[in-house]
Amino acid sequence: MNTHRYLSLNPYELHKHLINTYVLNRKGSTALLKRDSSKDKTDFDVIRENHKFIWEDDDEPTTWESRLAKKYYDKLFKEFCIADLSRYKENMFAMRWQTENELITGKGQFICGNKFCHVNEDLKTWEVNFGYIEHGEKKNALVKLRLCAPCSDKLNYKHKRKEIKRLKKFKKHGIHIEETKSSTTEIDESVTSSSEQSGQSSSETFSKEEGGDKQGDEQEEEAASNIWKAPVEDMEESSRDEEFQKYLEHLLL
Repeated sequence: MNTHRYLSLNPYELHKHLINTYVLNRKGSTALLKRDSSKDKTDFDVIRENHKFIWEDDDEPTTWESRLAKKYYDKLFKEFCIADLSRYKENMFAMRWQTENELITGKGQFICGNKFCHVNEDLKTWEVNFGYIEHGEKKNALVKLRLCAPCSDKLNYKHKRKEIKRLKKFKKHGIHIEETKSSTTEIDESVTSSSEQSGQSSSETFSKEEGGDKQGDEQEEEAASNIWKAPVEDMEESSRDEEFQKYLEHLLL
C-alpha cells in the first residue's frame, strides 16, 4: 500500500491494517488470532456452579445463572433419590434427584436406585439423613432410596439406616384397617408371648378368632333365611256383621 493510501485511512482503520499486516507476516503469529476459550462456560457448567440440592421457598434467584439452576431444579422429581454407592466403604455417598427420563423408566422406584445397578426385584425403601456441603455450608436432608438387597448392604455397611415399610391393609368385621409392618410386628410379638403361656401358636390364635366370626355370621344368615322359609299363617276373615258390631261398640265407648 502506498503512502497516499495510508493518509486516506482514519486512525482506527490504519491501526487495524498495520496490526493485521504485522500478525499475518510474522512467523507463528497466527496463533494470536485464536480466541481464548479457557474461561468459556456451558449451561451445564453454570448449573453445576449454582446448583442447590434443595431450594427453599424463600430462596429467590437474583442472577441469570441462579435462575437457570432453579429452572433445572424445578424439572427434577423429588420423591426418590439416585445414589452413587461406589465409595460405600468410606461411608461416602452421592445423591441426586430423579430426572424425567428416570421417572418414566422407573429407575429409582421400581428399579434399584443405585446409579450402576439395574435390579428390579426385592427392593427396600430406606430413609437416609443425607449430609452434604453446599457452597461452603454444611446441610442435611432426609431422603428416600429404593435399593436391592446387595445395594442395601452397601448403604448399611457401617451404619444401620431406617427402613420404611409399606402399609399393610386388612379387613376385619367389614372395616378396612391399615397398619405398618413395624406395628404389626409388635402385635405379633405380644400375641406370641400370650399364646406361649397357653401353649398355642400365634397363627392358631388368629385362625380360631376368624373361625368364631364366621360361625356367628352363618347363624345370622340362617336365621334371616328361615323367616322367609316359614309358611304363611292363615288369617280367618271376620264376617261383615261382626265388623259392623265392632264398629258400633267403638262408637258407644
